[in-house]
Amino acid sequence: MKRIVSISLGSARRDYQFVTTVLGQQIEVRRIGANGDTALAASLVRDFDGKVDAIGLGGLTPVFHVGAARYPHHEALTIAREARRTPVVAGNLIKQTLDRWCVQQANQAQRGMFNYRRILVTSGIDRYALAQALAQYDAELRFADPVVHSGLPFLPLPRSIPQLDMYAATTLPIAALLPYRVLHPVALGSEGHDARAEKHFAWADVIAGDFAYIRRFAPRDLNNKVIVTDDPSPEEIEDLRARGVRTLVTLSPRLESADKTHRPFVAADVLEAIVVAILESGPTPTEGDIINFIDEADWEPEVMTLSDTAEKPRFAFVIHPLSPKYIANHPRFRFTRYLPERLVERVAAHFPPMYISKIRGIRSQATGEEIEGLLFTLGATPRELMRRDTAFTYRRLIKCARMAERMGAKIMGLGAFTSVVGDAGITVAQKSDIGITSGNSLTVAATLEAAKQAVIKMGATDLTRGKAMVVGATGSIGSVCARLLAQAIGDVVLVAPRVERLLALKKQIEAETPGARVTAATSADAYLAECDLIVTTTSALSGRVINVDKLKPGAVVCDVARPPDVKKEDAARRPDVLVIESGEILLPGEPDFGFDIGLPPGTAYACLSETALLTMEHMYGDYTLGRNIDIEKVKEMYRLMKKHGLQLAGLRSFDEYITDEMIAEKRRLADERRRQLGMPVAATR
Repeated sequence: MKRIVSISLGSARRDYQFVTTVLGQQIEVRRIGANGDTALAASLVRDFDGKVDAIGLGGLTPVFHVGAARYPHHEALTIAREARRTPVVAGNLIKQTLDRWCVQQANQAQRGMFNYRRILVTSGIDRYALAQALAQYDAELRFADPVVHSGLPFLPLPRSIPQLDMYAATTLPIAALLPYRVLHPVALGSEGHDARAEKHFAWADVIAGDFAYIRRFAPRDLNNKVIVTDDPSPEEIEDLRARGVRTLVTLSPRLESADKTHRPFVAADVLEAIVVAILESGPTPTEGDIINFIDEADWEPEVMTLSDTAEKPRFAFVIHPLSPKYIANHPRFRFTRYLPERLVERVAAHFPPMYISKIRGIRSQATGEEIEGLLFTLGATPRELMRRDTAFTYRRLIKCARMAERMGAKIMGLGAFTSVVGDAGITVAQKSDIGITSGNSLTVAATLEAAKQAVIKMGATDLTRGKAMVVGATGSIGSVCARLLAQAIGDVVLVAPRVERLLALKKQIEAETPGARVTAATSADAYLAECDLIVTTTSALSGRVINVDKLKPGAVVCDVARPPDVKKEDAARRPDVLVIESGEILLPGEPDFGFDIGLPPGTAYACLSETALLTMEHMYGDYTLGRNIDIEKVKEMYRLMKKHGLQLAGLRSFDEYITDEMIAEKRRLADERRRQLGMPVAATR
């Protein structure tokens, strides 16, 4: 039987002894704590020299491996050299290999566990390979070394691998001249709580490093945290569970004891001592030896879910200010109302994405499940989004997706202009690890449903005898609206600036719907007097997309665009015409957006509602992307809308709900105008 002993600078209260089997060989493992007494640790090394097959040093690192640099510590080296016959190891070699392997395996077990998360590494100089492994997931890193080693909470923490290298280069040469207990967080053998690093632990989503540091510095509340560590005892694992830890990832494999009771996880020095004892390689096995041993022993991390509290399905949604005045409405930026609007607009465009609020209270009527949303905003107005290259917006949306993923969202919706800039979400989806949707499938479904209700309210008795126009017909929303209107009405006018796209859409509709009458034009004016329904879906910023003076009496204009294509002052010239906003959705449950999105309580734009609806259905992949909206997805959204209890909100015109009295007045004025024009008063549809 092989025998190893771990002499730790930590508390003797954590001592253990057991027998395990590795690669067919029995190993007796023993840990002895020195309670922070380096003289005692040296004495113990001397006592066990020649009596065991390998000695591990726990919490004592003779040489720190930080990148390509090596930083020896005089006192720790002296302790290690007390052994003349037995190999002494500190776990450096096993950390360099096993830490990387464990991180990779854990991420495969739970995809996205580390992606874009806030990660606190308790000691980067102790677990440099762990820090490097975690950095590859585009995480927001912080290293607690100045607090746990130097006791200097006022120092800024290193936030990248280069900054950690610089910290090590400036501090470790000095630390090498000091007693080792200055570096160790349990210098006097006390492992009680130390509150000086609590704010850093609270900041993190993931806490990674030696359990001695976590035990000493972590706050009581670890709700929803991921812990990546080495050797917690069974009692300490239960304590982590009680403190709300969601997931525990071990940096060491589970070692079963011969008597079926087990000390499940051990520190890196113990594992390296096992390797040295079995291989009989002396104190410095090669990297190849370590890799082969890990493979043959099948050493892997354990990923344990400690919290069984089911998280609510979560989505994210991105908005942006429609104009500079909306920026001033935010409490943090009220001062901007005293500044020139154009200056505010230009500067705000460069703001990074900001989290605004949590959306609560949305509950599916089909399943009863409640979902949550995260509301984010960009700083750019539509004018700024359109005047800049697409990469400007892509960068901000990709960053927003990473923020959303870190906060637990599984799908993100693009609102307003963010869904039309560039390739309508395709690039953002390719560079994001959560699902992306423009929300345009439900936007189309809601728009056409609202338009149908409005036309009926204005007196239509037979929709198939009417005529519809789509302005912006070759856009992503406009094209599918035109295709569906052609199937329902049969007589459509397509208006868009690019002739080649108009012809392609015209041919597509005629092929899909034989017998449909399709007219294509680059200007709407010549056909406005014939159309009962006009759907505008452009990205124009100037308004006046259509000439309201030429509209047919009693016509319905469904304005999908944001900012709107039809201005309120223009619509006021034609009180006989009904201008409605695109179909807004009344979400089921008791929705609370936590922020004024410009709609009545419980009401959301269809693009946000699609993101919520996909979350209710647990459909987290990419959905509506690009310019070509799948008609089948529009129909699916309409079906799921009915299933989960989403309803079309009342018709609205310029932020005001339309009453029956208002409809009656518009119909009266339409009849009066028809008389003036010599048109029949009876419905002409």
